[in-house]
Amino acid sequence: MIVAPDRTPLSRDFFDRPVLEVAPDLLGRTLVRTAPEGTIELRLTEVEAYAGEIDPGSHAFRGRTARNAVMFGPPGHAYVYFTYGMWHCLNLVCGEEGVAGGVLLRAGEILSGTEAARGRRLSARNDKELAKGPARLATALDVDRLLDGADVCASTEAPLSVLAGTPTPSDLVRTGPRTGVAGEGGVHPWRFWIDGDPTVSPYRAHAPRKRRT
Repeated sequence: MIVAPDRTPLSRDFFDRPVLEVAPDLLGRTLVRTAPEGTIELRLTEVEAYAGEIDPGSHAFRGRTARNAVMFGPPGHAYVYFTYGMWHCLNLVCGEEGVAGGVLLRAGEILSGTEAARGRRLSARNDKELAKGPARLATALDVDRLLDGADVCASTEAPLSVLAGTPTPSDLVRTGPRTGVAGEGGVHPWRFWIDGDPTVSPYRAHAPRKRRT
């Protein structure tokens, strides 16, 4: 007997846990992007955890700012930031309200709405590359700062939601250093991915900037 995936959005309680518990538990879940142009569904295959003010790699390491305020809760909301003057990245806020924490959504497999994703990712060589990397994922799903603070627990009709679905078995979850994180924060094995999945992005260590002479 085949059991249909659970289409219920993840609850606030799911996100109201330590970020290192939430991050691997997001693998295999379905992210839904609902817009007037159509709906895109994506299976999460790679994420990274960021632990706020105790984590040198986190935007919230030095405390609350106008940019990172959403990271301080309540949990179950989207934190969207703009980087390198070009790209947006999508995170999901986790943990106790008032304590910053979030999971960066690094990669996923487009399950439906593929044509819309292709239209936004014209440089992708194949469908496996549509959301292979955090900026690509946000671009494919048409995510920008207008969605910063969006409630992902509200309903499947909200702009963003995460379905309960079927989590990835623990024996298929791998962990290692986060991509491109410098210094002390770069050694934390807080990147999680599904073993062998072709949509997972390649690991890249932080490249130190060259000094100008």
